[in-house]
Amino acid sequence: VPFAPGGSTDIIARAVGDALGRQLGQPVIVENKAGGGGSIGALEVMRAPKDGYTIGMATVSTTAANPAINPKIGYDPITDFTAISNIAATPNIIAVNPSFPAKDFKTFMEVLKANPGKYSYSSSGTGGIGHLQTELFKSLTGVFIVHIPYRGAGPALADTVGGQVSMIFDNLPSSLPFIKDGKLVPIVIAAPKRLAQLPNVPTFSEVGLAPVNRMAYYGLLGPAGMSKEAVDKIHAGVLKVLQDPVVRKRIEDTGSMIIANSPEQFAAEIKAEYDIYRDIVAKLGL
Repeated sequence: VPFAPGGSTDIIARAVGDALGRQLGQPVIVENKAGGGGSIGALEVMRAPKDGYTIGMATVSTTAANPAINPKIGYDPITDFTAISNIAATPNIIAVNPSFPAKDFKTFMEVLKANPGKYSYSSSGTGGIGHLQTELFKSLTGVFIVHIPYRGAGPALADTVGGQVSMIFDNLPSSLPFIKDGKLVPIVIAAPKRLAQLPNVPTFSEVGLAPVNRMAYYGLLGPAGMSKEAVDKIHAGVLKVLQDPVVRKRIEDTGSMIIANSPEQFAAEIKAEYDIYRDIVAKLGL
């Protein structure tokens, strides 16, 4: 897992890991290798033996946003990995500390426009999805919020909940428990439609920001050159695990949607997302 414990990538990995180990007859150990907006963990997967015993969680941050903004990252998301399957898609959300002087999108925008540079946002790291999506949001709305990058969504959330940072652009699974506990206030969400868990929170499309209305993916990949046999075995195990009602509930309770697609479909998704973020980086001069 290329991020610190407590973030959405970690939550999805742990929801699947134990059950996948039982399917494969081989313990699955979740190891967190945080830093560099997910690039340190991604590089570790790229350099791993091609035998299928080291696989990684693929996110929009590691396979699209980060390589798009940083050409010196050290890997190509299209050629240096073997896609296995997209486990789940999750909404992204802007949420604020309860002390922030706005509890809805309209007031949120009024406060930010009246106070350029006064407020800060936390992200899972420079070049990650939270960073690039917020920069896109800023460019479309003309607001200025200061970026505070962390080594993953877990520590970024801790400081937002603690009030050291005003807001976070995060994947929903890691933020939702704090929202339910009243420790964060949801403002706007990236999802195809309003969520049953957060019926009063509008989507970015509803508030006129359709380019930001993109869900995140959480998939599995290995180093380039993995054998078809290894890929097929892990892929079949993942599909079995995602039919388990207990695992499905754990993932769906986070606000995520189970995808469970083929290696070819996931590879195409990664390429499409990478192309989109390269366009964003070029347009915004990031």
